[in-house]
Amino acid sequence: MDKIIRGKAYKFGNNIDTDQIYPGRYLELTEPAAIARHALEGADPAFCTRFQPGGIVVGGTNFGCGSSREHAAIALQSAGVSLVVAESFARIFFRNAINLGLPLLVCPGIANRVQEGDELEVNLETGTVQNLTRGEEYRGERLSAYVLNILAAGGIKPLMRAKFEKRAL
Repeated sequence: MDKIIRGKAYKFGNNIDTDQIYPGRYLELTEPAAIARHALEGADPAFCTRFQPGGIVVGGTNFGCGSSREHAAIALQSAGVSLVVAESFARIFFRNAINLGLPLLVCPGIANRVQEGDELEVNLETGTVQNLTRGEEYRGERLSAYVLNILAAGGIKPLMRAKFEKRAL
């Protein structure tokens, strides 16, 4: 996992819930490619047709509120979202995303500073967000070494698998 992520911003507002990120009517889908086709469909039905993999989702407050289902994070990750930067996250969504290896960054005020299509460069280690389009820098909350370790492993399952395999040797 790169600690520096660069991509085009796709902007959303406050209280984007898990049903907007991945509508519950698609819960029977199991293949990541099929799940990806419905990412953020509840908030923007055209998102998947205009989204370019590697893009960065920017949200307001309480991103990922709602149910505790992992499908929301899976949908974003499967669609190719490289990172979600928001003013705040629902606690369960934050943990689900990190556990699945999808980087998130809390950055107060980000929703009022970034416009759709801005080119962003985010340093997960320092918590800084560079808006390359506007020549601005914003301070987010640094991710802990523990969280960075989970992300570097590709999620909590690969991290634990590697840890237990190492012990078995």
